[in-house]
Amino acid sequence: MAKRVTGPEIEKLIQLLAKVPGLGPRSARRAALHLIKKREQLMGPLATAIGEAYDKVKVCSRCGNVDTVDPCTVCTDDRRDHTVIIVVEDVSDLWALERASAMNAAYHVLGGTLSPLDGVGPDDLNIKGLIDRVSEGGVREIIIAVNATVEGQATAHYITDRLSELPVKITRLAHGVPVGGELDYLDEGTLTAALRARTAI
Repeated sequence: MAKRVTGPEIEKLIQLLAKVPGLGPRSARRAALHLIKKREQLMGPLATAIGEAYDKVKVCSRCGNVDTVDPCTVCTDDRRDHTVIIVVEDVSDLWALERASAMNAAYHVLGGTLSPLDGVGPDDLNIKGLIDRVSEGGVREIIIAVNATVEGQATAHYITDRLSELPVKITRLAHGVPVGGELDYLDEGTLTAALRARTAI
């Protein structure tokens, strides 16, 4: 049994940091030690920021994004094309697409994908909210931007079926060779998807 070299408060900090995605126990210890060494510059402001976020952050009742206002900044931005909705699995996917600045559209966050093995069904996701938004009218295109996993594809098919009777165009992200990718390093699934989604030059 390993000897304890710190007090329970520091151990608790390490345990909580270890729950952050991308941080294992070792990285959490390093992060905790860094925060402790930089108490004035980092730990104090971080504690304040976390407290403010805890008090003010809300989930947008319209699209599922996180923000300090509801509806969120994306939903209330008049400069966006609200006739196009990009459907994503998680808020992190929304943020990734926004960083790319590829489209100035609206979003809809599902909150995951269908996964019967994990007990995740349609009622566990924000699919009804999407159907309601499209049913209200004014939406001309739905872009399904879920991950190219079995669960992602099952979710895309389910959404497509649910929207099939509504007057909306449904598209999906192209799958295949990434920019700068070399064919020799790609898996068979990616190559197959790239060949099926080939375009004219």
